[in-house]
Amino acid sequence: MLEIFICEDDKKQKERITKYIKDYIMIEELDMRVALSTDNPDEIIEYVQSNNINGLYFLDVDLKHEKSGIVLGAEIRKYDSRGSIVFVTTHSELTYLTFLYKVEALDYIIKDDFTDIQKRVIDCIKTANERYMSNQNETKKRFQIKSGDKVISEEYSNILFFETSPKLHKIVMHTDQRQVEFYGKLKEIEELDDCFYRCHNSFVVNIENIANIDKKTREITMENGEVCFASSRYMKELNNLLK
Repeated sequence: MLEIFICEDDKKQKERITKYIKDYIMIEELDMRVALSTDNPDEIIEYVQSNNINGLYFLDVDLKHEKSGIVLGAEIRKYDSRGSIVFVTTHSELTYLTFLYKVEALDYIIKDDFTDIQKRVIDCIKTANERYMSNQNETKKRFQIKSGDKVISEEYSNILFFETSPKLHKIVMHTDQRQVEFYGKLKEIEELDDCFYRCHNSFVVNIENIANIDKKTREITMENGEVCFASSRYMKELNNLLK
C-alpha cells in the first residue's frame, strides 16, 4: 500500500489538499491511504522512523516550525530513500534549496494557482503510484488479488497468515497493517511459495513471520503479536521448517 503524507500549516490549504487526495483515492479505488495530515513535521519523522514505508509526501516549504518543508524532506530521505516528495509553496524562488539539501522532488506546486492545484495533486498521485508499483514488482514478490472493485497488492514479507472467513468461499489475509477479505482457496495459496505453510485446515501461515509456537496450545504467535493456530497433524513438519 502506498501511504500519503501532508504537512501544511495553513489549515484550509491542508484540508483542501487532503480532500483532493481522499476523493481521488475513493473514486479510482486505489490501494493507498492518507497516513498523516498534519502541521507538525515531527509527527511525520516519527512515523517514517517507526515504519518501513515507501510514501508520497506533500510538504509546505514555509512551515511555521523550526523545520522548513525542505529540511523535513531531507530528513524523510534518510528513512524513505524511494519516497516521492512534492513541495507546495508560495515561494517558487526557494526551490533552489532542494538542490542544496539534495532532496529530489517529484514536483513543485505553487499555492497561488488555485485552479491548478487539484490537477497537479492528482498527477503526482498517478506518477507516484506508477513508480511504487514498478519498484515493488522489480524487487519483491507480491501477492495480488481482487477484493471488490480494488486490486490489492501486498509484499509476501508483510503477510502474516491467511484464514478461512465465516463467509462462504472467502479468505482473510492478515498483514502487519491490515486485513483484507477476498474469494479464494487456501490450497491455492499454500502452493504459491515455500514461505506459505498449511498449518491447519483453516490457516496458512507465513513461516518467515513466526515469532513463537506454543506446542501445548498449538498457538502460533506472529511478529506483531497476532495469533493463529496449528493442528496436531501439521505441528511436526512446522517445527522442522523452523529449525
